[in-house]
Amino acid sequence: MAHTEPYRLHHSLGYQLSIAARMQERRLDDRLKPHGLTRTTWCILLAIGNEALSQPSDIADFVGIDRTATSRALRHMEQEGWIDRASGTEDKRTRRVSVTGEGRRLIKQCTPYARENAAVMSTALSDAEEAELKRLLGKLRETGDAPLATL
Repeated sequence: MAHTEPYRLHHSLGYQLSIAARMQERRLDDRLKPHGLTRTTWCILLAIGNEALSQPSDIADFVGIDRTATSRALRHMEQEGWIDRASGTEDKRTRRVSVTGEGRRLIKQCTPYARENAAVMSTALSDAEEAELKRLLGKLRETGDAPLATL
């Protein structure tokens, strides 16, 4: 079936999702930047410190970024003193990652910013609307044809 109507960018679901995500990302970036963090390093720090993930591949999958970007961020974070990386015991190629005291301090200091940022969007919706939006977004993620870590 051929569409005869012109494609309207501002009417598309993808565009609306992108704009909402960028607004949320920009607010958080602005709060994290003075602490030397980016959204990516923040998410990685949470994966290690709050979720107890220690393998770079697990961290990449959790955050939804590729392994190369994860490795680059981990090197930077180690240089900053936020994490430690050590070789595994059975396989020297395996790297185990752990959060340092400085990394824990950053998590504690920046968590209120993440909560405030989440609250901005939440206040625009009722509890039922927020639950429904999360359900629908989950449904959309399930339709994706590419693994999240490759996006």
